[in-house]
Amino acid sequence: MTNIQNRIPTTLRCLNLWLSLTLMAPHLVFAQGVDPVHDVEAIVKKMDQLYRSETSHAEIEMQITTPHWERTLAMNVWTKGMGKTFIRITAPKKERGVATLRIGNEMWNYLPKTNKVMKIPPSMMMGSWMGSDFTNDDLVKESSMLNDYTYKLLEPEDAVADHVYIQLTPKEDSPIVWGKIVAAVRFDDYIPIWQHFYDEQGNLMRVLNFKEITTFDGKTTPAVMEMLPQNKRGHKTVVRFLNAKFDSEIDDKIFTRRNLQKRR
Repeated sequence: MTNIQNRIPTTLRCLNLWLSLTLMAPHLVFAQGVDPVHDVEAIVKKMDQLYRSETSHAEIEMQITTPHWERTLAMNVWTKGMGKTFIRITAPKKERGVATLRIGNEMWNYLPKTNKVMKIPPSMMMGSWMGSDFTNDDLVKESSMLNDYTYKLLEPEDAVADHVYIQLTPKEDSPIVWGKIVAAVRFDDYIPIWQHFYDEQGNLMRVLNFKEITTFDGKTTPAVMEMLPQNKRGHKTVVRFLNAKFDSEIDDKIFTRRNLQKRR
């Protein structure tokens, strides 16, 4: 009996040590950048394909607000895979017919007033699209978070329990102006909550908020994107998806330069 009693404290100590290591293990692994629960590559891939699929067609409103003026654009957007995007503005009358086409790493804009197609050089991909706070690259997705960034999971001090945080850093050969992007997604389904864009000096330049989670054609996604530039007081651009269809048949003729100049 005495021998058994002497072994009990040792057994308890081993059990306590095992429990401590088991409880600490997720935090130890997380600190090394490998999360046993979340697949960071799967999260980044979902962010890349948030409003895309094999094909997509969406009706969108874009409201641009500045301290001096405000306007709303209506448009149709078609995509095919990650390599093709076509946008045509349908309202207001002043901008109707303006169109944008992206195929691979090439992009063109069409202005019906001058009846000219202009090729957008890579240096302009981070320029404003139609005077909004979204860049050309934001709209046509020439860059890919999955392919043009390195990424890792974060555990901020002010982390919210049901959020997962990711830091994305552009690869050296990527033509991207951001120093890094920090993103928060929902814990259970990886739907994005916000993205913070920083310059190379670590200054916060833009905040992109995702709102009004909605199901379009069987795909759950935020219906609203709100872009807030941090260096322009009183500026804001809100993109609202009114309708969207995914994986339906789309004619390849949509993604052509000839289609850019069609007035409809």
